[in-house]
Amino acid sequence: MTDNKIPVQGFLSPNSNNWDSAKSTNFETGRRVHQDKVHGLRERVQARRKSLNDSLEGEVRDFLINEGELHTYDDLTKVNPVTPTTVLKCLQARYSARVFYTHAGCTLVALNPFHPVPHLYSLDVMREYHTAPKPQEFKPHIFIVAEAAYRNVQGQVEPVDQSLVVSGESGAGKTWTSRCLMKYYATVAASSQDSQDTVERIEKRVLDSNPVMEAFGNACTLRNNNSSRFGKYIQLQLNRSQLLVGASVQTYLLEKTRVAFQAANERNFHIFYQMMRGATEQQRDEWKMPRAQKFNWLPNAEKILEEDCFAETLEAMVHLGINSEKQAQIFRILAGILHLGNVAFSPPTDESQPCDLEEASKAFLQTTADLLRIPVEELQSCLRVRALKAGRQSTLLKPCSQAECSVRQECLAKVIYAQLFDWLVSFINKSMCADNSRWCNFIGLLDVYGFECFQKNNLEQLCINYANEKLQQHFVGHYLKAQQEEYVSEGLEWSFVQYQDNQGCLDLIEGSPSSIFSLLNEVCRLNRASDAKQFMVRLEKELCSSDRVSWDKFSKQPHFIVSHYADKVVYQIEGMMEKNKDPVPPELIRLLQQSDDPLMHSMFADAHAEEETTRGLTKVVTVVSKFKNSLESLMKILHSTTPHYTRCIKPNPDCRPLTFKKEEVITQLEACGIVETINISAAGFPIRIPYASFLKRYGLITHSGTLAQLTSQNGYESGDKNSLGSAVMDVLWVVLKGHTPDPQLHSDSTTHSSLVHCGRTKVFLTHAMLELLEERRTKVRSHKALCIQCCWRRYQRRRHEAKRRAATLIQAVVRSWLIRQQIKTWTKAARIIQYRWKEWRLLMDALAEAELDDAEDMREETLAAVPVLDPLVRERGSVQLASLQEPVAVRSWPLGLALASAPGITVALTATGFQKVVSLMATLRTPFRSPEYRVETNQFHQGVASIRAQPRGSIKMHLQRSPLLYADMYPGHKRDGITGFNQILLEKH
Repeated sequence: MTDNKIPVQGFLSPNSNNWDSAKSTNFETGRRVHQDKVHGLRERVQARRKSLNDSLEGEVRDFLINEGELHTYDDLTKVNPVTPTTVLKCLQARYSARVFYTHAGCTLVALNPFHPVPHLYSLDVMREYHTAPKPQEFKPHIFIVAEAAYRNVQGQVEPVDQSLVVSGESGAGKTWTSRCLMKYYATVAASSQDSQDTVERIEKRVLDSNPVMEAFGNACTLRNNNSSRFGKYIQLQLNRSQLLVGASVQTYLLEKTRVAFQAANERNFHIFYQMMRGATEQQRDEWKMPRAQKFNWLPNAEKILEEDCFAETLEAMVHLGINSEKQAQIFRILAGILHLGNVAFSPPTDESQPCDLEEASKAFLQTTADLLRIPVEELQSCLRVRALKAGRQSTLLKPCSQAECSVRQECLAKVIYAQLFDWLVSFINKSMCADNSRWCNFIGLLDVYGFECFQKNNLEQLCINYANEKLQQHFVGHYLKAQQEEYVSEGLEWSFVQYQDNQGCLDLIEGSPSSIFSLLNEVCRLNRASDAKQFMVRLEKELCSSDRVSWDKFSKQPHFIVSHYADKVVYQIEGMMEKNKDPVPPELIRLLQQSDDPLMHSMFADAHAEEETTRGLTKVVTVVSKFKNSLESLMKILHSTTPHYTRCIKPNPDCRPLTFKKEEVITQLEACGIVETINISAAGFPIRIPYASFLKRYGLITHSGTLAQLTSQNGYESGDKNSLGSAVMDVLWVVLKGHTPDPQLHSDSTTHSSLVHCGRTKVFLTHAMLELLEERRTKVRSHKALCIQCCWRRYQRRRHEAKRRAATLIQAVVRSWLIRQQIKTWTKAARIIQYRWKEWRLLMDALAEAELDDAEDMREETLAAVPVLDPLVRERGSVQLASLQEPVAVRSWPLGLALASAPGITVALTATGFQKVVSLMATLRTPFRSPEYRVETNQFHQGVASIRAQPRGSIKMHLQRSPLLYADMYPGHKRDGITGFNQILLEKH
């Protein structure tokens, strides 16, 4: 049997002594096999990555071959491939060609040229961009962003209110960009002729607020000659006609410590240097500031800047309504602050006594008290002695050390300047802000301090960089994060683009329960002495889990290092707690409330009441808490508006004109996420509109049955997703059918077009598609407006014709009635005249017949009755009117016959009395004793057969009813015979 055993090699029994070695051998073999597989997989991955990198590098090289064409890329989304290198090369080429603006998808990149370019911001350029039908087709400019926001307000696309966020490092050009935006909107609003005076006033005040706020809030730093030391958000208020009717300014965290402390090679606020350079001799005497005077708080006064223009600031203050009296009070307070800075204290010989004043400082202290209008003794006491409360009523006075005196001196200067700045902002708002009833929308301009990193950074830099982190998070959340998440939720086929999220840095600074701000506030609320090293240990213990904070173990100074989105910044802890507390001794406030200066008194009237609670304890409101709350309110406003981002890039750290440093620019591009923004903008849809809002604006383009059904119901909001989506598809099909060669438009291709995508609840559009929709909407509205005009004009024409016919008919009826009435009146009058004429003719015939019968008898009787008068009486009692041989004596002839006979024959009137002759001549108005005038009658020459018989008795003449009404009572040189009633009597028979 042993011969039959077959030896088996390679298989060992478990009971064998070589089991362990065999097991080890098999393990090593398996490990080597696994390592070979991993190594092979790694090689394949590396080979694939290498091939991709080689391919990308090849594409980059191919793109960069034509360097002469790189400056032609107005929009960086057209760059292929989009890498930091290609983006940097394009910006460098455009900067070399002196093209300073470039589109980067949904943002605008602005490179600071560091030298004036006046033709780029002229009024003609503003009007050109404003009146252009499609300003996006023009060269990139800040005015394109401004016009897009303005047209969004005009189009009333939700959200209607707009915000223009200008961000960037210190010295990148944010202040200049904000100034250009304000000037553009003021010019656009002033282009209307309605309410021109009001618009010009508001426009002027809005523009003049800039130089005033820059003079009081900007300063020269290491990185920028005109650095904003405060943040501001300006709301330009527009009415329903999109005209500028007002503005308001909100400020954030003024760097008031700069009043009393300036870093090396930096300056104080501009306004102090403007006073030193631009004041007149009279003002210098009033402020007690001779030209040779040096001030401790005005370093680098010999450095001359463009911003040191005192006349411009004064003119702007006048336009804002600050009169000369208020100006004098403001500058007197500022001069008092400068003199306060020259007060120096020396340590006392006895520690129980207050510090001594140097001899030169006594004059400066007296000048300070005189300018601030406060008692010099109380000022000196408040600076050198502090009051300590011992219980509720008792107060102890303790002398201050030399360091404490300097702190109180700086505290007094800071609180005065901060209150003066707040008063200025409040006054500017009162002069510009409109009533809530006058404006309905606004365009906000945000200009905040840029990211800062100095050799020594403290609480001010921490708050400034925190604000920039918040703005960067808003940008990331709005453009990079929210858009991509919305694409996925709406059903778009989307692959996420990786980006740098700074949420971890914000959690480190403001998070809960433990963060830098919370620990800092906790230490400040405790009534204990500040210990920087102990606070550093507390930070290391509480924040050690965060990867955004670190410490330098070799540094002896208490500090912490924060990794911001832009760069790492080392913050010094020493003095941070005191700045956060910002304590103001109550005795200083009471001293300023006693000032005789009206402006000073009004600024501190309510300051003391706000600092103490009802229990008499001091309420600690830290600087960090106030700044965080104001920044949160700002972020709420930004989230409720449509943001427009402008990224200002600083091309070189030395502010040299037309100098491009690649390292400086690439750092800023990577920090603010420009490359990721370009990738998302190139592949995504920047415009997102809900179905209901889309149909409200563009539903008039089509007349589909679905849309009509939705309109007839309760509105678009009540419709379901399917019906709304169908109506949206109808609108898009009408717009796209003229621009897409594909005949199968009304299919799923419309839903997934490169121009538009219909999600579950929203329509995603590109700017090109939005332009097509707006163009189509404008055409449809124009056509409908033309139809409405035609119908209205036709209605007006028909109505006018109907009114004209009715008026013609009424006129005809009235005229016929008037003619009938007139004819009736004429007929009646004619009948009366005929009757009276016939009656009178009969009477005259009867009289004439009686006179003809008795004519001869009456003549004889008349001649016989004439008495013979002596010559004297005859001469005085008769009037010879003509030269006849035998004057005819006519006695008591009718007056009518005498008047009628005036132009003819000679008549001698003889009377028995002289008075009768005179009265008769006055009646006849004949010149007395005048041989030139003759009264003649044609009685005999014209053959009159009868004369009316001489009346017997008295004659009464009733002129109103007399038939002599038409007689010629004023005879003249007439030769045409007898007229009137006498002609009737003397008519030939």
